[in-house]
Amino acid sequence: MSENVKVVVRCRPLNRKENESKCENIVEINEYAISVLNPSARNSQKKMFTFDSVYDMISKTEVIYNEMCYSLVESTLDGYNGTIFAYGQTGCGKTHTMQGDGSAKDGYNCGIIPRCFEHIFETISMATNIRYLALVSYLEIYNENIRDLLSDSTGIMNHPLKEMPGVGVTVPTLTTQPVINAKQCYYWLKLGNKNRVTATTLMNEQSSRSHTIFTISLEQFQGPSSSSVSSIASGDIMGGIRRGKLSLVDLAGSERQRKTGAQGSRFKEATKINLSLSALGNVISSLVDSKSKHVPYRDSKLTRLLQTQTTTRLYPHCVTLAGQRIFQINQKLTKIQKMLNFVSIKVKYYI
Repeated sequence: MSENVKVVVRCRPLNRKENESKCENIVEINEYAISVLNPSARNSQKKMFTFDSVYDMISKTEVIYNEMCYSLVESTLDGYNGTIFAYGQTGCGKTHTMQGDGSAKDGYNCGIIPRCFEHIFETISMATNIRYLALVSYLEIYNENIRDLLSDSTGIMNHPLKEMPGVGVTVPTLTTQPVINAKQCYYWLKLGNKNRVTATTLMNEQSSRSHTIFTISLEQFQGPSSSSVSSIASGDIMGGIRRGKLSLVDLAGSERQRKTGAQGSRFKEATKINLSLSALGNVISSLVDSKSKHVPYRDSKLTRLLQTQTTTRLYPHCVTLAGQRIFQINQKLTKIQKMLNFVSIKVKYYI
């Protein structure tokens, strides 16, 4: 079986700085399409783009999760692999959409990642005759170096990638932590965020300077209703082990130096971010080009890690774009066009 990658667009409202600068709303939204006006050519026809769904500036993350992410997490619990990631320009609200504001586990400000935690462990708590093992890991790609966000050790500053049979491209030296409830997942997410590199730019007061991937790996098997360890150790297991993995990706935003005012180390970070996002764009273009014989996964650490999520050895996955209403018309159109390419990617899946 196969299905297309799902792409949704979420448009945020103008922020305080944009209102003070008298930036203009150039986006019109309906259920499945957005229309973008070029303010320098008002008489020209608006450009319209159609996606799987489009959400306006008053939309709630809960609605996005229930409509676009719920079924994906259910598939992970059934033994499939899945990926949810946010893509867009710096300051467009990607981290807010994925993680929320960090102060609430429920309600309007709760992001997609915390909702995944609650969903997974609520389902596990209601399962009968099924035993689960849940492991989490958290990494960031900073200046093309892979850093372990769950480790307090400074021994390995750049973890190596390795392709393993039956697993795909992975980082074998990453710290993995067992978890038994959503609260423990929150703890590791919060700890990792403290180790993540952020900085202030002219476009974003808390700009992510790296790509991050929070992974939840699930193993399940049918077993006796008894919870005793001895019954499991004696081999009283019905059926085989089923594995699923959910990758939750928060990409750093693309930047233009003249807009962000990045200098020194900030400028180097922006260069690496843009190069990796460019490599991701090249991979997308190759995947949707039926004549392309080569997909350049090895051009960046990001695309190499996502290789398993974009090949035919894949299970259903979803892409979330946090869009924005802002005045950089050319950059906005570029991001939207890349998302349209994602809509054309078709993936096959199996257990």
